[in-house]
Order: sequence, then structure tokens, then C-alpha cells
Amino acid sequence: MNAFKQTLLVAAGIGLLSATGIALAQETPATAPAGIKMVEAPAVQALQGKGAVLIDTRKASEFSDATIKGAISVPYDPEKSAKDAKFDPAQDKFDMGKLADKNKDYVLFCNSGTCWKSYKAAVVMAKAGYKNVHWYRNGFPDWKARKLPTE
Repeated sequence: MNAFKQTLLVAAGIGLLSATGIALAQETPATAPAGIKMVEAPAVQALQGKGAVLIDTRKASEFSDATIKGAISVPYDPEKSAKDAKFDPAQDKFDMGKLADKNKDYVLFCNSGTCWKSYKAAVVMAKAGYKNVHWYRNGFPDWKARKLPTE
């Protein structure tokens, strides 16, 4: 196949994806926003060992399928705001009722760098005055791949 035909096929494929509303998942920011610390799995384990609360921000059904051992479910759902660092939290729902102590360490996670729930929840918590908010960007898929404890 010549280069011209290949280019046409690629362009047609992109057009078809756009027309059907399918888009590539937008990645969350590679760095944590102000007031939030980004952490990796070893730091999550250390924080949990020191009493941090691990918060699974995925849907309740995902949490019930499997989660990090010891995590609690506080879904960031429904997520209606834009998948963008400048999202409008007023469009979403995140109930912090289970999270009374604003000085405690909290680690938020969801389904990796294309899942915005934990990022948004961390931002909402930091803006609400929580002092020790940690964001595990790589989330549950990374934890599971490392064969760390799940339930």
C-alpha cells in the first residue's frame, strides 16, 4: 500500500472515531496540584502503616469487585465536570462526611492516570482545608500489578 493510501486510511479512521464520539482518554496532570502530594505504591504502604486512610474514589461497584486492602469507598460520582485540571467541582458529587479529621493523612486513588476521580477528589479535599492529602495517580491497576494486598 502506498503512503498516500495509508494516510487516507488513518485520516478516515480518525474521522470515524471523532464522528462516533470516541476519544482517547485524557491523562491527568503528571504533577500534583498545590496542597497535594503525589505518591507511589511504596509510599502508600508506608502511609497506610502509619494510619493513613486509603480512599477508593471509584464507583461502589468497582470497589466491591476489588480494592486495596483496608481502603474505604468514597466515590467521586457522578463525575459530570470536565476531565481537566480546571474542572468545576460544583458539577460533581463527593461526600466527605466519612472524612471528619482534616489533619489525618488521606491517600486517594482510582484507575490510573486516565481516571480523574481521585485527582478531583484530592483537589476538593485540599480546597476544603484537609492538610495531608496524597494522590496515588497510578491507582489500583498499579497496586494490583505489583501484587500488593487487595480485598
